[in-house]
Amino acid sequence: MATMYLVQAFKLSGKKLIADPVQQSKSADKAMATAERLAPSRAGVIAFSQEVDIETDTYDEPRVLLRIGSLPPGLMEG
Repeated sequence: MATMYLVQAFKLSGKKLIADPVQQSKSADKAMATAERLAPSRAGVIAFSQEVDIETDTYDEPRVLLRIGSLPPGLMEG
C-alpha cells in the first residue's frame, strides 16, 4: 500500500464550480500548504490522502486533510 496526497481546487464559473486538474503532493503537509496557497485564487480547495494498493489497483476511502471555501455538495463529506 502507498499513500497518495492530493489537492483538488475549484474555480467558480457563473454558478458552477469547475474542477482544476488534481495535483499530487509528496506529504500531507505539502498538500495542505498547496491548498492554502491556492485558496485565495479559487472558490474552494480540498486536500486529501488516499491509500492505494498498486498491485490490485484498489483505493481506500479518501481522508480529508483540509477544506477551504466552496466545494461541490457531498464532496468527501462524512
